[in-house]
Amino acid sequence: MSIFPYIYYMIKSFDIADNEDAIAGYCGLVTSAFAIAEFSCAVLWGRLSDVIGRKPVLLIGLAGTGISMFIFGFAQNLQTLLIARALGGMLNGNIGVIQTTVAEVIRGKEEHQARAYSVVPFVWTVGGIVGSALGGFLAMPVQNFPGVFNKGTIWDKFPFLLPNLVCAGVVVLGLIVGFLFLEETHEEKQYRKDPGRELGKWLTSCFSSRKDGAQATTDERTPLLPEASATSSRKPSATTSSATSSRKPSATTSSSTQVESSTDAEAQTTTSTPSFASAFTPQVSLQIVAYGIIAYHTSIFGQLFPIMLSMPISHKPIHLPFQFTGGFALHSNTIGLMYVLQGIYNMFVQLVVFPYSVNSIGTFRTFRFVLYTYALLYIFTPYLVLLTGQAAQILGVSVIVALHITYASLAYPCSALLLANSAPSLMVLGTINGVAASAAALCRAGGPTLSGFLQGWGLKRGSAGAGWWSGAVVAALGAILAIWLRDPNLKEEEGGVGKVGRDDAGRRESFSSVEVGITATDAPVSSSEGAGLAGGRTLVEDEQIGLLAERQRQES
Repeated sequence: MSIFPYIYYMIKSFDIADNEDAIAGYCGLVTSAFAIAEFSCAVLWGRLSDVIGRKPVLLIGLAGTGISMFIFGFAQNLQTLLIARALGGMLNGNIGVIQTTVAEVIRGKEEHQARAYSVVPFVWTVGGIVGSALGGFLAMPVQNFPGVFNKGTIWDKFPFLLPNLVCAGVVVLGLIVGFLFLEETHEEKQYRKDPGRELGKWLTSCFSSRKDGAQATTDERTPLLPEASATSSRKPSATTSSATSSRKPSATTSSSTQVESSTDAEAQTTTSTPSFASAFTPQVSLQIVAYGIIAYHTSIFGQLFPIMLSMPISHKPIHLPFQFTGGFALHSNTIGLMYVLQGIYNMFVQLVVFPYSVNSIGTFRTFRFVLYTYALLYIFTPYLVLLTGQAAQILGVSVIVALHITYASLAYPCSALLLANSAPSLMVLGTINGVAASAAALCRAGGPTLSGFLQGWGLKRGSAGAGWWSGAVVAALGAILAIWLRDPNLKEEEGGVGKVGRDDAGRRESFSSVEVGITATDAPVSSSEGAGLAGGRTLVEDEQIGLLAERQRQES
């Protein structure tokens, strides 16, 4: 995001374009270099995260981003720009892995899905605000801040180095924080030894005030009333001893053990990793294609919009509906400020509009509405250059930007949420998200490149809308695809596993864990005092649970 406010001026400073109309094509190449390299490696990073865990892959991606920014700032020709961006894309597989991490964090907490899946775009927006502001205000410091940065210094030789160095410093800070405090979420890797987390805990303990010995050994996961200690501290009375000794294995206990065994067998079946081919069901594949389509045309907007803001005002004759050119001739500082304002509105959409829409009409309906209407945005955007008067231009740009931000902020988290819900197992979600990220990267590579050259081709022929209208065509394909998409939640209900089925499964799991407590505990029971077992149950409750377990066994 930090390069968008100044990429037009950076390409222009290389003097490689025959005219200003051709700069759009070179900007598209720079943007696409990252996406092409990401496409080539995203599946690898996704599968690698399934093998070695999410945290190492995320840290490698951060390191790759920092190295890429450092090289990008020192670039003085187009070849170095392409190498820097390609290196960043090759080492960065974080998009799919982050989505997988979110799905694992909220496992079993479906009521929090909408809020959780809005967090990643929210953080992305915060980064976009900071990055765009840094890119816009720190680029060309000798020209923008002559009293601070002098000619003949390194800042004059490399006018776009400063924003990249600052952004690389932020990446290094994130790398350190992630190494020390980020937790592993992979189901099979999260309990292994983590030297970074151990060092982070030690550093935290050094800077935090020490409490007394009992409090120092506890954390937020330590129960306030440990069940084991509470149970062992009880002294059996005569009544409880006789009650305990008189208990004998019954048919109820036997049946509950069978329920426990069957539940364990079901758990082993559900946690087995599906094959690579079986992970990509028809709906998963359609969701990936839809995700790629969104990535394609939103990358076109991100590519062409700052170019339109940067291009000089045209005085060529206008012949509607297709013959018109020009831009707004805004400075990089102004464009950076606009991106900051866009980011602020983006946060509002992600924190308020997205959860409200999902909770009101549902994730699937929200996603389908966006797919059906997105193409209209690309049809009308190029006509902004025809507005006359500063007030009309500001209003028109604000409306288009607000619509784009709203649509993108709804489309991406909805797509990620639906893809996660369509996955046959969380064990392959890293691979699925890796393939989705790879497909999106390929589309982000083709979108800016193709639209950039189409835009340059159209400008030579007196039309400023060729690149935009190519995005409208692709968005229309997304609207057609939406006809075949299905809501994964409705699919579960139609298959007999709907909300009632999931509740029944939850009750079976609960009964299984309850019976483990019955068969494993030696806690005394006092019927006269109404005391329960280790889990806090009375004998009457135990008998009721046993009857329910027996009924479930007979039904199964």
